[in-house]
Amino acid sequence: MNYFKCYTLILLCVIYSCNKKKVANHPESLQALINSNQDHKGYDEETYPLGLFTKNYYKAEAEYAESKLDELSKIEVSGLNETEQISLDLLKFILQDKIDYYTFECYLNPLLSDAGFHVDLTYNVKPFANYEQIKEYLNKLRAIPEFVNQHITNLREGLEKGVSQSLVIFKGYESSYNDHIVDNYEDSFYYSPFKNLPENLTIAQKDSVLLVAKGTIETVVTPQFKRIKNFFETEYLPKTRISLGALNLPNGRAFYQNRINFYTTSTTYTADAIHQIGLTEVARIKAEMQKIINALNFKGSFADFLQFLRTDPQFYAKSPKQLLVIARDIAKRADAQLPKFFKTLPRKPYGVAPVPDAIAPKYTGGRYVGTSKNSTEPGYYWVNTYDLPSRPLYTLPALTVHEAVPGHHLQGSLNNELGDSIPQFRKDLYLSAYGEGWGLYSEFLAEDMALYTTPYEQFGKLTYEMWRACRLVVDTGIHAKGWTRQQVVDYLASNTALSIHEVNTETDRYISWPGQALSYKIGELKIRELRKKAKEILGAKFDIREFHEIILEQGTVTLAILEKRIHKYIDEVKNE
Repeated sequence: MNYFKCYTLILLCVIYSCNKKKVANHPESLQALINSNQDHKGYDEETYPLGLFTKNYYKAEAEYAESKLDELSKIEVSGLNETEQISLDLLKFILQDKIDYYTFECYLNPLLSDAGFHVDLTYNVKPFANYEQIKEYLNKLRAIPEFVNQHITNLREGLEKGVSQSLVIFKGYESSYNDHIVDNYEDSFYYSPFKNLPENLTIAQKDSVLLVAKGTIETVVTPQFKRIKNFFETEYLPKTRISLGALNLPNGRAFYQNRINFYTTSTTYTADAIHQIGLTEVARIKAEMQKIINALNFKGSFADFLQFLRTDPQFYAKSPKQLLVIARDIAKRADAQLPKFFKTLPRKPYGVAPVPDAIAPKYTGGRYVGTSKNSTEPGYYWVNTYDLPSRPLYTLPALTVHEAVPGHHLQGSLNNELGDSIPQFRKDLYLSAYGEGWGLYSEFLAEDMALYTTPYEQFGKLTYEMWRACRLVVDTGIHAKGWTRQQVVDYLASNTALSIHEVNTETDRYISWPGQALSYKIGELKIRELRKKAKEILGAKFDIREFHEIILEQGTVTLAILEKRIHKYIDEVKNE
């Protein structure tokens, strides 16, 4: 999930749907606060179908959050059950982040190396199931001019205040808008859903829809992307900052510590401490990688072996279709292992599909794209088939289990399918330390599932783990220690088997997204630490399916909440 989207998706509304019998058992003050929030949007969705992003909106949301935090502080927690206590703690966490988002003026910088306000528009492009969805989509397309107005206003203020992205991350960024400037409306990515209209439309409706769609692409969508291009190339890129790290932003060190706190869901870590954890992990993982190299009787240095992996044709697909076929095979083998490791499985299925061409050049190797519980669309594990020589097959098992199952699809879908006792805001919540920590833990779990079938795939698993360990070093290096871009590239290239293309795209990602890269390894280390502790204490009583149930059954939580739940589980099983 990207930096911009992760904030705009967290709404302050708390929709708590439960039956009257359960409501009666809730402390009155908590239920009253939940009810007072349930209709809060902060803006009129009909007027702003793409959302509201003005400075006044973020100011109002921060003030609203402050008032609700004050109310929450007065709740007597002794009468709350575990689910209610978790809801209270998580609501406090996200309300505080709303305040921090405004305080540090994050809304002035809605860009990433592989994302941004205009890139996020692509997530609205989906197949239509009915006429209502077509109308909703057209309304969103017609709202693009105001959407662009608001963001350009914020970006201009960001330039004036020095709250902007580093120029170095924008190499190749022009594809994010140029690809949507077309001479023929039918070539527009935003027109693509109209090429396969639902069968339940009448002929008259189809004719009308296609006529309106043509006009909307020609008079709204394409002109707005021309406007975006002009803004970036004549205003933003010439004026944005040259420096890299968050420490160069206004109040940058405080901002980076705030992002550390948010992305680790903890106030116990400093940049220096995380940097050292990363160095320790890199040394440990590198020793394991060397064992595999030795077992393969490879003649050469560690660097020579990485070069062998990056250049030998046996490790790369010959076509995009072949890459997708191999990814689907791995995913299906992972599906078959799930009952052995999980008590509860999601109802929502998932597909394996290529990253859309419109965003592939600057996109990561793969990503999970989920859908709502009631959507007729599956979740999707996106595999990047752009630039095949940069997509090694030996890392594909680790990528697949992270993004599909038992990683993001399993966890995210279970989160969406939580019962009525869990407030809706928790079903919509995504915290990287938990979600990405689970994704990386899934790569570790895949070894138990026997999904790594060759020494090279084992090495691929380790290089993905090394990649996340290196993130601890380079993210803190960039944003707290003044590292140069070349230092980051050299560190990643010398310690991981990532392709050089991926090394460069990941480096730009870390520069543009302070702190997020820390969440993966910090979260995974906590889950593995808790699993090790549970196994050591419980011995033969330890049940991996039950352990995973405790991890997942309350949905997204902070690492402190997770640790408390596992300790409770250990005590209960030990005393049976």
